[in-house]
Amino acid sequence: MKKTERHHLKEDEFVHGMERILHFAKEWRKELIAGATILVALAVVFAGFRIVRSATARRDSRVLGEILKLRGEAAKDPQSIAKLEAMTGRGPYGRVASVSLATHWIEQGDLEKAQAALAKVKDAPRDFFYYQARDLAAQVALLKGQTDEAIAILQKIEEDKPKDYVLDAVLFHRAEALEKKGSRAEALDLYKKVQTDYPQSYFGYEASLRVKKLEGAK
Repeated sequence: MKKTERHHLKEDEFVHGMERILHFAKEWRKELIAGATILVALAVVFAGFRIVRSATARRDSRVLGEILKLRGEAAKDPQSIAKLEAMTGRGPYGRVASVSLATHWIEQGDLEKAQAALAKVKDAPRDFFYYQARDLAAQVALLKGQTDEAIAILQKIEEDKPKDYVLDAVLFHRAEALEKKGSRAEALDLYKKVQTDYPQSYFGYEASLRVKKLEGAK
């Protein structure tokens, strides 16, 4: 398997891991806000995840391991949250810490803090984690009922045509926003596009389910 293919597979694992968290958060939002305890293991998300040069692999692996450890302890240990916050916006992995912290706050139902964490991700470089942060920002906006803002964020990602992010996720999330807005015909067309263009992906499968649901409601 080529290096670039392995790289994109690892990126897909990260996106799909975040996707499962966000779908859970959407379904149980009231319970999350009420303070329900969630045990989410992200070890599978970060397992083997490396996007670094070999010369600095050991150091970067240690930093990623620390972020993973803090992320896993955040729900039970406030000090871990403080340490994770201190790592946001600092060094090449500051944005990894920001994305991890944002997912923690989404799980806890605190969307304002999730937005604050994502706001620390700067516009450059526009790498995988930049687009992951923007995608999450759109989903937070959607959870808050800000559908137009969510759609605008996702459309901007599409316009950028990033090579380091999975566009099926972006298209699927925009379809979700359109569906929530009430634009069912547009949403259906977009779900069909994801289903057709990405038939083997997680989002392609989810899109096929949404197509059946919307067509069955006609």
